Amino acid sequence: MESSKKPNILFIMADQLRQDALGCTGGIVKTPNIDSIAGAGVVFNNCVTNAPVCIPARVSLATGLYPHNNGVWTNFKYTLSEDSDTWMKEIRNLGYRTSLFGKTHLHPHRGDLRQREYLLHAYGLDDVNEIAGPRASTRSMSHMTVEWEDKGLWEPYKKDLADRFRTMPYIARPSTLPLEYYADVYVGQTAKKYLEKYDREEPWFCWVSFGGPHEPWDAPEPYASMYDPETMPDPLKFSEKSKAIDNGYLRQRLDESSPLSSKDIKSMRANYAGNVTLIDDQIGEILSTIRSRGELDNTVIVLTSDHGEMNGDYGLLYKQIFLNSSVRVPLIIRTPETAYSNRVNNQSEALVEMFDIGPTLVELAGGRIEYKNFATSICPVLTSEKASCRDYVISEIQNEIMIMNHDWKMVLNKEGQPYLLFDLKNDPNETMNLVGAEKVKSIEESLSFLILRKLLECCNNLNGND
Repeated sequence: MESSKKPNILFIMADQLRQDALGCTGGIVKTPNIDSIAGAGVVFNNCVTNAPVCIPARVSLATGLYPHNNGVWTNFKYTLSEDSDTWMKEIRNLGYRTSLFGKTHLHPHRGDLRQREYLLHAYGLDDVNEIAGPRASTRSMSHMTVEWEDKGLWEPYKKDLADRFRTMPYIARPSTLPLEYYADVYVGQTAKKYLEKYDREEPWFCWVSFGGPHEPWDAPEPYASMYDPETMPDPLKFSEKSKAIDNGYLRQRLDESSPLSSKDIKSMRANYAGNVTLIDDQIGEILSTIRSRGELDNTVIVLTSDHGEMNGDYGLLYKQIFLNSSVRVPLIIRTPETAYSNRVNNQSEALVEMFDIGPTLVELAGGRIEYKNFATSICPVLTSEKASCRDYVISEIQNEIMIMNHDWKMVLNKEGQPYLLFDLKNDPNETMNLVGAEKVKSIEESLSFLILRKLLECCNNLNGND
């Protein structure tokens, strides 16, 4: 269907959502509402985050710059400058009323977030109700935590998280918060109420940024017991024949990890699955609101995450590494055109970097980003199953760099030495590290050259040496 009016834009972001955790990406989690978006859009199976940890990923998303450009290589006390070029400003400049409900992590999540709303306005967001992540909500004031405090819920929440991290951080048990006050419900319902009452002339851009399914594993009932732990898939493991993993940050993570029992892993995964379904239900209510407004046919919907969650794969928790469970993120784009296209296959294997969302949304809003950045619009892939925008993708953290194409994934440590190499065609689950083997020496050299060329191109571009 066609409309002369600019499309509304719903941008849905989850935190720590694995690429394989959705029904439409082959997972066992029930996500009927997300699946409905996928059914009318395009699912990108090869999207990687620009950095598999919160702050660097989100700063890169906002600016279109890599960690090696902005120096944000890991989580630390960082505030994105008010005068930074962002795609959110571009959306607003195109005549949209912009809004944000949930987490941004573009500034430190400490103190009173309400006193720093001016930052979000400067980044390009008009109407905001920001929350911190699950852990930071024990020490950050927001409209949400004020409500928790008024209801006598904040202190029990703080005590619960303190107990988890004092005894066993990965324990799976329901939150002390009643369902209606759980953070992901708060975000979903706040966004829903905003859209119900929206009565401005401008088209709306609404960023709904859930704090889950980020750990702790504390989905509330009835979601906590929705999935049987015994039905959860087994964690991935390295083959005994795999090359040793040395001289990189992954080695440090493996050495620091605590042993996880099969029971612990299955319990975590079941609770995580429940949280994903909870978020899906909130998305369903937002979609119903848009449908009741008669706007669904003229709304662009994008869903993604900042990074994944290991959830016991290879004996690891959390993120910050370049294995698929951590570095691959879901990306689904639904537009008024894709909803009525005759596309045969809505699953795309195109290589995408998460910050490509920015210029894509700007193009769908009728504009184009002119400031220097390294993200690229993936709109061509929405209209052609054969289109591609990148020959390879990169991701960065802890001064390390990953490069991935359709055939290979390689990671260089901070000294520029390869320490991970996977043959993705024959080993998609990344069980066999091939680094250092004589038969792949030419592969290592060619991928290293591509990384060097990429870094030089970025440097020359920023310095004006096109």
